Amino acid sequence: MCRVSTENTASMFGITFTFAVVNLLLTLSCLSGIVVVGINRPKAKNAISKNLVKLMSEAVEDIKKNNKVRSVIVCSLVPGIFCAGADLKERAKMHQSEVGPFVSKARALITELGNLPMPTIAAIDGAALGGGLEMALACDIRISSNCAKMGLVEAKLAIIPGAGGTQRLPRAIGVSLAKELIFAARVVDGAEACRLGLVSHSVEQNKSGDAAYLRALELAREFNPQGPIAIRMAKLAINQGMEVDLATGLAIEEACYAQVIPTKDRLEGLAAFKEKRTPRYKGE
Repeated sequence: MCRVSTENTASMFGITFTFAVVNLLLTLSCLSGIVVVGINRPKAKNAISKNLVKLMSEAVEDIKKNNKVRSVIVCSLVPGIFCAGADLKERAKMHQSEVGPFVSKARALITELGNLPMPTIAAIDGAALGGGLEMALACDIRISSNCAKMGLVEAKLAIIPGAGGTQRLPRAIGVSLAKELIFAARVVDGAEACRLGLVSHSVEQNKSGDAAYLRALELAREFNPQGPIAIRMAKLAINQGMEVDLATGLAIEEACYAQVIPTKDRLEGLAAFKEKRTPRYKGE
């Protein structure tokens, strides 16, 4: 499935991480500037625990600081599961006073994932429920296998989505549909999720169970040859512009465009066009 590193620190394709693998719950690997974050808690169906939140927060922080990272894929190393949501066994042992702070940390992690400056892709090859779907919703693009199951099912436990689900799902599929899915705690498969606009692509699952990951890898490879600063500025312009009126959004676009004008990459793009060759962008 995803290629992994099993070292305590990692340096891959010139990208050095202070965090790689701890207790094999989470792995980072790099494929030519594409960082793959793989969740690996098979006995707990990749449920979100205190330790996983800590490890993922460290990983996201490392990725955010590194300008050589072109794109990020979040996936699972556990067949049939993306992330089953909160670790309910751990949650049951928490004192009531601990629940709020833990949810705040999980929400902060998912917010930081959503705020990464480079493109992020969730590869959903299995069930993404509750907080697992909220994690995927924070990514720029979601790709699923047609048999993957997805849903914000918190209402079954008499709670609500607490890591951004009530905000990101309506932005993805519209307010009315989001309310219907959340109120009913409905689970949909990948094909239905694609029809609703919850995922961008739904692909036929393969024998190795990583069809969504392989499609995500193809997509990341489409992104990576483009100017990395331009991609980051485009993401910033879209993300910020979607939250404001059109006039303000156009001003945001203008400000982001101004950031690419003085770059060496812009000059490289013009030179490559003139010389009829492939540009070599360095993110400068």
